[in-house]
Amino acid sequence: MRLNKFLAQSGLCSRRRADEFIEAGKITVNGKQPKHGVQIDPKKDEVKFRDKIIKLSEEELIYIIVNKPVGYITTTTSDQGKSVLELLKAKYYYAIGGKRERRRVFPVGRLDKDSEGLVLLTNDGDLTEKLSHPRFEHEKEYEILIDEDMSEDDIENVSKQMQLGDDNVKGAKIKEVKKVEGGYAVYLVLKEGKNRQIRRMFGRLGHNIRKLKRIRINKLELGKLPVGQWRYVEKSEII
Repeated sequence: MRLNKFLAQSGLCSRRRADEFIEAGKITVNGKQPKHGVQIDPKKDEVKFRDKIIKLSEEELIYIIVNKPVGYITTTTSDQGKSVLELLKAKYYYAIGGKRERRRVFPVGRLDKDSEGLVLLTNDGDLTEKLSHPRFEHEKEYEILIDEDMSEDDIENVSKQMQLGDDNVKGAKIKEVKKVEGGYAVYLVLKEGKNRQIRRMFGRLGHNIRKLKRIRINKLELGKLPVGQWRYVEKSEII
């Protein structure tokens, strides 16, 4: 089994993140730092992450949808601010062998601190890879509130490849623009997502984003889930 797949199936992280850990020298196999793409035998080889032994997860795969409020960050720790995992609180438990234990999950992709909406939490590293890597072209849909209507030129420019600083980003599809109380609601679909890409694209066109909410990841829709709340979902609802 490829090492990055092993790390993903262990519940440590996504395959993409696993490659970063391997490259940074944070992973060892039998006491040595492995090369990229190495194959391992999960039954024989000892894999460690920061000196902690990693094993294939025997836990049930878990999928949770959260409606992230503004002000929370999509990380597994609260070192740099309030983590979205704090929203799970004490209600997130699974009954195991007569006692209640918390299961580890991590966010799929990112949603910046100033944005709100759908965040998927899981311990399924393979699914995380499929939803996060641009080559799979899974859609993410956003509801954006701006002050002024978008012109036909604006819509066309958003749909094209755009240079944003050092990032060359693919175009996005605008499904609808409609007048709402306090401005205009724009419904936009991305198949990749660079850091703060939507805000940077709209800023380039002179539009101020007053509110940005993610409302869909692939098949999974936010629906009417209240801000700050969460619920379990099935994998079939996602992909």
